[in-house]
Amino acid sequence: MTRVLVVDDEPQILRALSIMLKARSYDVVVATNGKQALAAAAQSSPDIVVLDLGLPDLDGLDVIRGLRGWSKVPIVVLSGRSQGVSKVDALDAGADDYVTKPFNVDELLARLRAVTRRAPTGSEEVRAVIGDVRIELPGRRLSARVPDRGSPDVRLTPTEWQLLEVLIRNPGRLVTQREMLRSIDRADVGDQSHYLRQFMNQLRRKLEPDPARPRYLMTEPGMGYRFQP
Repeated sequence: MTRVLVVDDEPQILRALSIMLKARSYDVVVATNGKQALAAAAQSSPDIVVLDLGLPDLDGLDVIRGLRGWSKVPIVVLSGRSQGVSKVDALDAGADDYVTKPFNVDELLARLRAVTRRAPTGSEEVRAVIGDVRIELPGRRLSARVPDRGSPDVRLTPTEWQLLEVLIRNPGRLVTQREMLRSIDRADVGDQSHYLRQFMNQLRRKLEPDPARPRYLMTEPGMGYRFQP
């Protein structure tokens, strides 16, 4: 059973989330402030954390940083702070996704499922499929999804591979523009997001079945990108 730590200081939201998650066979642990959240995370070892940023004692960003000091548990922020800066700050602090209140239950559940489907990292084999192309990160190999169709006529540049790798290693997770830029070994890129748009457009033209209507390499406007398996 998947254990979820829900952190929110609003009793109605805490109760509603607890009922909704338990009805879907989640094991739910609750906390109403930041200190309780950090203690509960250490004691209960949750599989996912759903975290509000506006807590009475600690800022939610500090809770994220505190958790990231010792844990890789997926964190989904559920907050009324809708400004883009707040979202980017939370993601850069270590959150895996961000849902704005008021929220859609089905969307929240989908985000929770997505962050639990994280690919292994490091030197382990990581594979993904985009349309008719199978991608293998070790060795940076591309092959046809259906073996008898032969090799795809696709070639990726080193920069495109670097961007694709950071997305595939974080399936379903929003990867911020800042994270994407840090993954590129190019001195001329700096922190300019328009380079990302160019590279992502190139990747879509090479990999997406319909680049004008991407299905796998998604844009989160003003925030970053997401690989949707």
